[in-house]
Amino acid sequence: MAKLLIVDDDLSLRQFLTIFLRKEGHDVEVASNGLRALEVLEKTSFEVVLTDIRMPRMDGLDLLSEIKERGIETQVIVMTAYSSTETALEAMRRGAYDYVIKPFQLDAVRVVIDKCMEKGSLVRENAQLREALKSSGKQTVSLTYCSSAMAEVEGMIARVAPTPSNVLLLGESGTGKEVVARMLHHQSERAPKPFVAINCGAIPDQLMESELFGHVKGAFTGASKDKKGLFEAAHGGTLFLDEIGELSLNLQVKLLRVLQERVITPVGSTDEVEIDVRVVAATHKDLRKAIQSGTFRADLYYRLNVIEIRLPALRDRKEDIAPLAEHFLERMNRRMGRQLQGFDDQAVRVLKQLSYAGNVRELENIIERAVALETESIVTATYLPDPGSSGVFQPVTVESTGLATSELSPESLTEQFAQGIDHWLSQAGHNVELETLLSDVERAVLQSALDHTSQNKTDAAARVGLSFRQFRYKLSKLNE
Repeated sequence: MAKLLIVDDDLSLRQFLTIFLRKEGHDVEVASNGLRALEVLEKTSFEVVLTDIRMPRMDGLDLLSEIKERGIETQVIVMTAYSSTETALEAMRRGAYDYVIKPFQLDAVRVVIDKCMEKGSLVRENAQLREALKSSGKQTVSLTYCSSAMAEVEGMIARVAPTPSNVLLLGESGTGKEVVARMLHHQSERAPKPFVAINCGAIPDQLMESELFGHVKGAFTGASKDKKGLFEAAHGGTLFLDEIGELSLNLQVKLLRVLQERVITPVGSTDEVEIDVRVVAATHKDLRKAIQSGTFRADLYYRLNVIEIRLPALRDRKEDIAPLAEHFLERMNRRMGRQLQGFDDQAVRVLKQLSYAGNVRELENIIERAVALETESIVTATYLPDPGSSGVFQPVTVESTGLATSELSPESLTEQFAQGIDHWLSQAGHNVELETLLSDVERAVLQSALDHTSQNKTDAAARVGLSFRQFRYKLSKLNE
């Protein structure tokens, strides 16, 4: 069982919880306030701290902050008789695992402590793994989270990565399936070899076979020379097949043969090429229903689904919103040369209230837009979506840009953009990475088209002169 520290200025409650938790098999110590708790924590390690909010000398929130600032490795559960959302949210923002409201049911306390211990165990295991990978010189890719659901996912990655088995990643679009695929690669013995990714729904069917298996010169019109496919490019490493549910039945048959025989045949050739590739596939579709409807082969499903990892939707793990937002803010600050210092309270409340149909990718786009438009030194709610309008952005008015409606043409926007870049480069020490800049602009245009069409990709594609497939492919590549 666990070693627990109970922090509360109420002697009777300390005694009551001590008796109950010791009967549960835990090793329990107590402290009457936050300052005393810190003294104990500096000398002794605890898996869980169960602390009251309202206490003299140092309250529970300040204790929580001190624990995080000092790097004390423990999970914190806060107790409060003041069931205001603000207090609970503030505790979660400062890094609490969970909270319980007084008067509480003992069964509820037992469940929260058990889950907290489970998360703590996974966090320690994952930290040890990352340290081992760092010392071995392997590249690492990491998840940003504080939820037990994602701790379980990372724990599963740690167990599965060293195996040679194929993996199927399930989850809604935008939940981070490619990040998990990269982690599986970088935490495996295949890490020094290539990681190759392809979106099976972004390339026309007639080209997909050549992309996967390659072709020889003269195989079809335009095949002017031999070309290696992605399976050969990924030899010795990992091939990530995103949106595997979009693959045609014809290509499903050919992929099944590759997985069974470990050989490929380039288009237009009769020669077989041996390949050594681990396949990680991903989809947001229910493949079992696709099998029943005849659009996905059952034998391929079982070849791909040797090990299954399911990624939870962001709306089901809202405790991850704050750390993810901070992570994306730091990234966008670097990318755009900004120095925004966190989020104000209203911005945090808005971010917590959104439904996130697009999951983590949607949150990233929201933060990118806010950083690009924010005029304050901190992210406010001004440029965040309106939770009351299903998360749709409020349009930035023409007046706020300083342009008259008649001036808004592609030519005038290009001129404004060029002038802005010229001004930026004229400042001492300001440089521009052209490829990054163009990618950011393209991403912003595509996202704006989505915002103005209520996230309808078909309509958005038409707004920017692309086909639906082109639009989806570009959006997918830009958001990798």
